[in-house]
Amino acid sequence: MRAFVLTAPGAYEVQDLPAPVAGPGDVVVDVERVGVCGTDMEFFTGTMAYLHQGHSAYPMRLGHEWAGRVSAAGDGVDPGWVGRRVMGDTMLGCGDCRRCLRGDQHVCERREEVGIRGGRAGALAERLAVPASSLHALPDSVDAVLGALVEPGGNALRAAQAAATRPRDRALVLGPGTIGVLVALFLRAAGTEVHLMGRTADSLAFARGLGFAHTWTEDSLPDLPFDAVVDATNAAHLPGSALELVEPGGRVVYIGLAAGPSRIDTRALVLKDVTAVGILSASPGLDATIRAYAAGTVDPRPLVAATVALDEVGPVLAGERPAGAGAGPKIHVTPARPAR
Repeated sequence: MRAFVLTAPGAYEVQDLPAPVAGPGDVVVDVERVGVCGTDMEFFTGTMAYLHQGHSAYPMRLGHEWAGRVSAAGDGVDPGWVGRRVMGDTMLGCGDCRRCLRGDQHVCERREEVGIRGGRAGALAERLAVPASSLHALPDSVDAVLGALVEPGGNALRAAQAAATRPRDRALVLGPGTIGVLVALFLRAAGTEVHLMGRTADSLAFARGLGFAHTWTEDSLPDLPFDAVVDATNAAHLPGSALELVEPGGRVVYIGLAAGPSRIDTRALVLKDVTAVGILSASPGLDATIRAYAAGTVDPRPLVAATVALDEVGPVLAGERPAGAGAGPKIHVTPARPAR
């Protein structure tokens, strides 16, 4: 099979590799769609923290936002999975530690992460082997485009839920990238008045095109009470700003990660009686995200600006926009070999 392999920072090859075999407890999936994530771009530049913490190493195969169809099942796997359309959880816990037994495998100390951590190969390939226990079935109404958006959507759904807004509450989302816009979509679906703050005119214009009328830059943000603030950025100063902006008794949700340490004043946290929540993973939100997509409660399709082949992934990871790309922040990949 063909696979995109990152061999060093900024260095990559599309290689012909042996196709995976379904071992005990595993399935093989024919990959239909993969999303390119900011995490993938950090691996490309060599700045991703896992590289320096010993959790990841080159060469590696990226791709953790994916959808496909099960083509083979190993021993101990229900054969009914074969032929089913699926997406999969990124976080693969060890299964027997205290955290896994509590249902928190996404924070297991010994976890693997598909395409990210522990040498677990990702989905930027024609086929992918994953544990059957990580699969989530996709209904017919959730096609491959939506299926590959379930993983980022699960992160965003959890952030929106953590904001705990009520109908007619006002929320501010910092960062109109993929996760920020998805958070905004889920918040709006819950009846929240959503405001977005961003840096670039293009990203704010894209949000307005999705019907979000309240878009601001940091300098133009109005003096309004925000019942919840979600930080979906990589700016080190904005976690502190989020705490300053939220109403007393409100909630601050942190889902973005800065390259360096960010700090908040816990005196403000206490004196404003604010609840702060951190969101790491989509794992607990995947099924609810699939249901929301299937019902049409949230439609993330406009986020996908372009779809490219494996041979075009390198420039995308380097930050280049494909020719003819739309305004959305997300690039998808179809790993299948081009038809002749």
